[in-house]
Amino acid sequence: MSDTIFGKIIRGEIPVDLVYEDDLTLAFKDINPQAPIHILVIPKKPISKLDEATIEDQALLGHLLLSVKKVAQQVGLSNGYRVVCNNGVDGGQTVDHLHFHILGDRLMSWPPG
Repeated sequence: MSDTIFGKIIRGEIPVDLVYEDDLTLAFKDINPQAPIHILVIPKKPISKLDEATIEDQALLGHLLLSVKKVAQQVGLSNGYRVVCNNGVDGGQTVDHLHFHILGDRLMSWPPG
């Protein structure tokens, strides 16, 4: 996997509006928000997309989802929120580093996209 903007963020080379960090994950506000609250949750381990995750990443994937929950609670999304994980070009993924979008603080419509 080539270096991405998220790799630079993880190394502290690019500043972000940090919301949450632990040993395995980082969460920060999206610079192009699609909702009043739009936060990205990324693993510190470079995994290019969900399709590239392996059985060895099982615990990390669970940790990521629990981090999503923790961040949503931390920012007060008690009425609900949407979690999006784009996978590949046709899925709308624009950065080759696995990440989850937390979108909230407004009513979400269905179907998306």
